[in-house]
Amino acid sequence: MHRSIVVRLLATSILVAICAVVGTAWLAVQTTTQAIRQEQGRSLADDRYLYDVLTEFAATHRGWDGVAPVLDRLAQRTGQRITLLTADRQPIADTHPGPSPTDRRPTATIDPLDGPDPRAVGPYRLTKDERALVRKWADGVLGCMTHNGAPGEAVEEPTGRLTVRARSAAIGDVAALNCGGVRYPYATKTEDRALSDLERRVARCLGSKRTIAIGPGFFTKEGPSPKVDACITSSRRDQLRPYVAPPALLYVGDPAATGEPEVFSLSGDNLVSIAWVTGAVLALTVASTVLVGLRLVRPLRALAAAAGAREPMPVAGRDEIGHLATVLNDLSERRDRSERQRKAMISDIAHELRNPTTNIQSWLEAAEDGVTPTDRHLLALLLDETSQLSRILDDLRDLAAADAGTLRIHPEPIRLGSVLGVAAEAHRGAAEAGGVRLTTLFDPRATVVADPVRLRQVAGNLLSNAVRHTPPGGTVTLRAGLTGRDLVLEVSDTGTGIAPDDLPYIFDRFWRADRSRGRNTGGSGLGLAIVRDLAGAHDGTVDAVSTLGAGTTVTVRVPTGPVSGTS
Repeated sequence: MHRSIVVRLLATSILVAICAVVGTAWLAVQTTTQAIRQEQGRSLADDRYLYDVLTEFAATHRGWDGVAPVLDRLAQRTGQRITLLTADRQPIADTHPGPSPTDRRPTATIDPLDGPDPRAVGPYRLTKDERALVRKWADGVLGCMTHNGAPGEAVEEPTGRLTVRARSAAIGDVAALNCGGVRYPYATKTEDRALSDLERRVARCLGSKRTIAIGPGFFTKEGPSPKVDACITSSRRDQLRPYVAPPALLYVGDPAATGEPEVFSLSGDNLVSIAWVTGAVLALTVASTVLVGLRLVRPLRALAAAAGAREPMPVAGRDEIGHLATVLNDLSERRDRSERQRKAMISDIAHELRNPTTNIQSWLEAAEDGVTPTDRHLLALLLDETSQLSRILDDLRDLAAADAGTLRIHPEPIRLGSVLGVAAEAHRGAAEAGGVRLTTLFDPRATVVADPVRLRQVAGNLLSNAVRHTPPGGTVTLRAGLTGRDLVLEVSDTGTGIAPDDLPYIFDRFWRADRSRGRNTGGSGLGLAIVRDLAGAHDGTVDAVSTLGAGTTVTVRVPTGPVSGTS
């Protein structure tokens, strides 16, 4: 079972689920406990008003001078002790006597530049005359809205600008837009100066000599850009820093506290609740993992069953399992094809070996019975059959060596005449006996580097095949020459030719276009297969072109060593 993919998959998934759930539960407990501890004295979370008032003070004052009365009013309202310290924990103001709570985490940090706060206007605050100008514009818009039956109101912004709104939410800003706009459409002189300064700061931030135009509201005409927006925000903080109070640490707590922070921890009921939820999540995760694992393994079981029954693999999808099924189907098809080829090859080998051995046995039995005299004619017949049998065995040995990768060549400098000429002369007698004219077209003195035995074997097999398939009166031509660093050997005939459908198979072993032809007319079917393997052993190629009824040309191209010239 420990080797089963199901067990390993489920074990791994369950282990991951356990680790994830336990880790999540631990983080939840730690985070919750820490959050509760931080809630000691954080009344600011319950009273946003306190934080907002102090932030407004910091945004509208250049320092914290005069903040004490504000803290007193806030302390009276909330009933809490309120303490302000500088960033380095130096006292600013405190509503109650006692040591400063420097050993505790601050309740909050008051920083008007965090954002920045919209009430931090600094150099953007309009002058009295500019406010009057904006008020005149707003009165005109409001008068237009009232005339059109959509009364509105003007809301003053921290800078002194006015925003015009319709009193009816159903009308929205459409009425104001139709009467001149929601906000004053122009920048005042004060805003121009401040925005020009901001544009220079942004240009320095971006490291660019080009100034980006920034309008009221701090929007650019170039559209949103994270880098530009970040530079505008940081530049606004630098621009507003002289006009606001520096950051301060805010502490809010019980006036009667002894100074020791109260620690809040999870109760027993909360711990039990968390444990119950964790267990439920773990059980749900394990159940889901089991179901998913079983569903995932189901196609694998189907593949195993199909493979055991030697049936086509079911391709259920386009995922990895579907791809595996496709590959297995292809592998099974190739295996079946190889098996059929093996059986056909064994049958062909048995057929090719049976003919000469049967003839030898028949002639020997006839001689033994005294039917045929034991003379030179009988010996010649037996020698011919034995030679044929030897040639078949030699061909099979060469093919076996090619399949095993042990077919070796021994290149050496040779003259074409000593190799191709000898091969042509060896087949000239058979050609003349069949009424076929054998011609050669090559320079017998040309010298190349190749294996003479194998090259002669290639030429001999091609010539034998061409002579055998050329009718009387036909011609077989052997051509050879150097093309670059390649030796091109070509044998063409004017024989029967090969049909286009049969041409791709002529280099297969034991293949014959006409299955009815016997060994005496069709050969063993190994010659061209051996030519292909010998060409491959030379790192060469072989191909054939043929026209049915007109003839065939087989071309062998093999690389040779450096040409040493002619003599």
